[in-house]
Amino acid sequence: MGAFIVEAIDGPARAGVLATAHGEIPTPAFMPVGTKATVKALHPDEVRALGAHVVLANTYHLHFRPGEDVIEELGGLHAFSGWSGPILTDSGGFQVFSLRDTLLAVDDEGVTFRSVYDGAPERLTPESASEIQRRLGSDVAMCLDICPPADATREQHAEAVRRTTLWAERQVGLPRAPGQLRFGIAQGGTDPELRRRSIADVTALPFDGFALGGLAVGESRSEMLETVGWAAPLLPADSPRYFMGLGDPEGILEVIARGVDMFDCVLPTRTARTGSALTGSGRLNLRNAQYARDPGPLEEGCGCPACSRFSRAYVRHLVNQQELLGLRLLTQHNLWFTLRLTADARAAILRGTFESFRAEARRRLSGADRA
Repeated sequence: MGAFIVEAIDGPARAGVLATAHGEIPTPAFMPVGTKATVKALHPDEVRALGAHVVLANTYHLHFRPGEDVIEELGGLHAFSGWSGPILTDSGGFQVFSLRDTLLAVDDEGVTFRSVYDGAPERLTPESASEIQRRLGSDVAMCLDICPPADATREQHAEAVRRTTLWAERQVGLPRAPGQLRFGIAQGGTDPELRRRSIADVTALPFDGFALGGLAVGESRSEMLETVGWAAPLLPADSPRYFMGLGDPEGILEVIARGVDMFDCVLPTRTARTGSALTGSGRLNLRNAQYARDPGPLEEGCGCPACSRFSRAYVRHLVNQQELLGLRLLTQHNLWFTLRLTADARAAILRGTFESFRAEARRRLSGADRA
């Protein structure tokens, strides 16, 4: 099994290393999302070259297309996708519960829903979610949990906590792929009593890491950060702490500052596909006419493949003409930016200068350096 070592602490912020069957993950770590076993528009070698140490794949979608039987037959997720580094798979629970129009029934045994692919009724249980991930062969497998929306009632959140604990108890000892780690998930929304109860229940079980689930699902940013601030320290200090579904620059800085080690989000890649670039001084919409004759790179000093060779004017041309290269360049840039921000935060923690690093990064992101 893997081991997590905390190398440095700077306030609540932590720098560590998580050992997995397919390599080490330096933390804090941003995980690019490869929903269907690919980070959209990029070759695995490009993802690695941009600075990624781990990627995320989606159990729900891979179960339906092409199926875990196919992936297992072809050597597991690493061989199938050509990514040799660590892979984390979610359980499929977020997709089931976020696609509420497809949800049919939830009971203590599992959840029934309609497939987004053909509308056929499907069933997912803690046991089947675990078995799918075992056959996929990921390095980190997430427990099936219940993720209510932010506007759920307290009673609904309480029921989600109860069932998440019930399901966690059933999953913790199930068969795993060789070397596979398993993370438990705490729910409870922003309710202090429910969140504390869920954390206490799940951390009492021998998981390899723990996630804060059910946040960044519609609550205000202030509520989310307040909850992370007191909830993250309640997770074991000797285990990795994972915030599920967050990846904007400001959010990354804030959850690292509150003791989170791992996080993932589609934002960098999805933003690229809308024609926007993430930079240290804010977001650029390359569709804007002001960039039509701009000879400069997406961001001065950036070492990504887009900025090292191409101008804003050229990338804008590609985006407006719907050329695939434009989406590829923006995807490379946005992942480089996000991964570099995370790596720089880690370096600052190791130096003991994280707070000054965060303050300067926030100042730039707020637009203080813009003309």
